Amino acid sequence: MDGWRPSLTATSLAHTIPRLMRSLVLVLASAGYVGYIPVASGTFGSLVGIPLFWGFDALRSTSVTVYLLVYVAMVAGACWIAGKAEQYLDEHDSHKIVIDEVVGYLAATLFLSPTWTHALLAFFIFRALDVLKPFPAGNIDAHFPGGYGVVLDDVVSGFYSNAAVRVLIAAGLVT
Repeated sequence: MDGWRPSLTATSLAHTIPRLMRSLVLVLASAGYVGYIPVASGTFGSLVGIPLFWGFDALRSTSVTVYLLVYVAMVAGACWIAGKAEQYLDEHDSHKIVIDEVVGYLAATLFLSPTWTHALLAFFIFRALDVLKPFPAGNIDAHFPGGYGVVLDDVVSGFYSNAAVRVLIAAGLVT
């Protein structure tokens, strides 16, 4: 072991950790680089949420309290991640950031039965409302700073989508 030196010095570690953090934030913010798809990245980001709908519902079957706490933690984490990604990308609400679409889509499916009908209906209604930004989503997007504005407008659109799906179910138009 004569002459052995550790490969990471304090200086190299100080440079490595911020690069790793940046990479991790951008991977999460872009939902595994889905946000880097050059056309309709928000739509593709929302598609990432569809398989999560089924997995997330399994959590609801275990504990409704844990289900809600995990969703709230996901939204809070998404706000932080989106805010950091904006700083790294130096762009407000960059099309590369799609974590907001993922948590927005999950809001659109909260407490719905995981069926393909519900998944697709929630998807299409959510995409329409995410583009239209009904009140207060547009105000949140325009006036909330950083990641909060990026994410919370999608969560509002997701809750409106969820309500619309429930109206269609209650009216007997969808099962």
